Amino acid sequence: MSAQHVAQLFAGPVDVIGDVHGEVDTLATLLGHLGYDPLGQHPQGRRLVFVGDLVDRGPDSIAVVDLVRELVARELAQCVLGNHELNVVRGVHKDGNGWFFADDHDRKDGKYTGSRQATATERQRIVDFCSKLPIALERSDLRVTHACWDSESLRAIADDSRSLLAIHEHYAKQLKVIAVDSGLKARADAEEAQYKKELTDESATVPLLINSGEEDVLYQMGNPLRIITSGQEQLADTPFYASGKWRMVARVDWWSEYRDPVPVLFGHYWRSWSATDYGVAGHPKRDAFPGTTPCEWLGPAANSYCVDYSIGARFREREASPDGPFKTRLTALRWPERLLVSDLGEQISLS
Repeated sequence: MSAQHVAQLFAGPVDVIGDVHGEVDTLATLLGHLGYDPLGQHPQGRRLVFVGDLVDRGPDSIAVVDLVRELVARELAQCVLGNHELNVVRGVHKDGNGWFFADDHDRKDGKYTGSRQATATERQRIVDFCSKLPIALERSDLRVTHACWDSESLRAIADDSRSLLAIHEHYAKQLKVIAVDSGLKARADAEEAQYKKELTDESATVPLLINSGEEDVLYQMGNPLRIITSGQEQLADTPFYASGKWRMVARVDWWSEYRDPVPVLFGHYWRSWSATDYGVAGHPKRDAFPGTTPCEWLGPAANSYCVDYSIGARFREREASPDGPFKTRLTALRWPERLLVSDLGEQISLS
């Protein structure tokens, strides 16, 4: 698939980096373990591939984007768009991205106070870079995307000459008309108004808001860009708290149906480094990959792999204990060696 928004993955050996979430020092440590010099060069000519979600929650999203932007400009790295970059490009306030906005909605609530705030110049630079990122990378032996390799969604977007922002808004407007005309939006709004305060309170008891959940599923599953950057979703059995609010939808494990022969690497899903412990503060309190071990290939062909090991919660771990020990990891999967390397220097063969 060669097109406008799906790019050719680098030839040769690559190191595929999981979600970074503003952890610039942790990224520098990992690059050191991988053998890269401070300029991002590798003595054996290896290059870097980032699965997106460079930003939010961690101490310096700006520095992470600037580093990756420079590496991409020098053809030492590639990066795909993650849902957190998409939110920034769209200018949408989300839990953890207050650093990007002049009014910093997070800091007003006393959250993420350790995140460096962006200037107007930095904001524009970040949007300019992120808005031009591809949604997927591929070559004959490997595919990379942020959350979901969905062939139908990729085909819908790949040849579209419009910007990713324009594509997103095109689908969003169509879906809003459906939600309004069907009465779903009015029903969902009424449910959410009844539990307005509770929806952002982790200690509250919130029932499953079916209309709210069905509206979320409509906006998610009807928009191919959202499927690729934040995955497939369905109505949850019970609500759960994640990323600052109670959620009524559950993620669909699309990799369980992935049967293509080409291996695919992705991030997004908060994998656990421990086989038994999912208790990191701020971490979704469930196993995203039940029935598997932490470093296991996924899917019926055992050729899908999530390289996100919950580094988005490292800032909370650091608040509790600045020097660790840490349960989260920033990882890289070396290809074609199939070797997983962590920011703590651990190496695990995945062959």
